[in-house]
Amino acid sequence: MRPPSADLETQRRAMVDHQIKARGVRNPLVLAALTSVPRHLFVAEEDWSQAYADRPIPIGWGQTISQPYMVAVMTELLGIGPASRVLEIGTGSGYQTAVLAELCDQVFTVEVVPHLLQRARAILDDLGYTNVRFREGDGSAGWPEEAPYDGILVTCAPDEIPEGLLGQLKDGGRMVIPLGPAGGAQTLYLVTVQGERVIKRAVMGVRFVPLMPGGEVD
Repeated sequence: MRPPSADLETQRRAMVDHQIKARGVRNPLVLAALTSVPRHLFVAEEDWSQAYADRPIPIGWGQTISQPYMVAVMTELLGIGPASRVLEIGTGSGYQTAVLAELCDQVFTVEVVPHLLQRARAILDDLGYTNVRFREGDGSAGWPEEAPYDGILVTCAPDEIPEGLLGQLKDGGRMVIPLGPAGGAQTLYLVTVQGERVIKRAVMGVRFVPLMPGGEVD
């Protein structure tokens, strides 16, 4: 039996207080977004009782919804504001997309798995988000027609930063991206572009699903 909606809201507030705020995330807008977005709607109904636990949850096709703490950390690192235009690589469940949409002007999100993209779009449409645009395709190519972006958030791990994505950042823009082999040691990086300089700062060890080139998934 699924938890009542009041219980889920209580769990969501506890998630923000005990898993996110208590572990150092301070941006009040990020905390408000995590409090507002109903994470349980982005997972299967049978997983609702675990929706606000601090762990990833499988969503099918070898993909997961990231743990709430990781979503909060990556969003805070991106440093976006109400006027920002953001590119997300790896729509997945759509949960991270919704958090970004709470914070910025426009989100452009790219997903290689058609079924996931369709499901995420339906959920986000039902929730009333009108500032998200969707594209099916190879995330490593980004969305060059809408570049440049104030921020790029990558929710899957390539071995190296795709050159095409770097070229789509504004001068002064930020990219948050996990790098490393599938199933091996990965590191989350904050990458900033300043003129001709690309500054790459390691943040923490992580584990993400790999970035999949277009055409590999049915």
